[in-house]
Amino acid sequence: MRIIVDESVDGRIVDRLRIAGHDILSIAEFAPGTPDALVLAKADTAGVLLLTADKDFGELVYRRRMAHCGVMLLRQAGLSIDVRADVVLTILASHASELAAAFTVIAPESVRIRRPPHAGA
Repeated sequence: MRIIVDESVDGRIVDRLRIAGHDILSIAEFAPGTPDALVLAKADTAGVLLLTADKDFGELVYRRRMAHCGVMLLRQAGLSIDVRADVVLTILASHASELAAAFTVIAPESVRIRRPPHAGA
């Protein structure tokens, strides 16, 4: 799967995604400091999922109603990097068809996949 990864995501998770065969563009590697709105717009223009640990993207999607092709927000405080990466890989494998245009929140005990009211508009 093609994914843009925001710089808020630990580089070790990026490495694990690449090892698993995902096509990753890491903002931390190619454009550090890019404003969130531009990161979201880049992912939308490319037609790819955005992976982030920055909850400001919820503001962009829900309040500012910015277009997107799917956002996956990691809220995994207290989990090791290896566990975080394992969970992300599992969600990508088991829910791939549900992630497009959805706002997905991955927490330690839950996964919420929601389509914003304006999704696809």
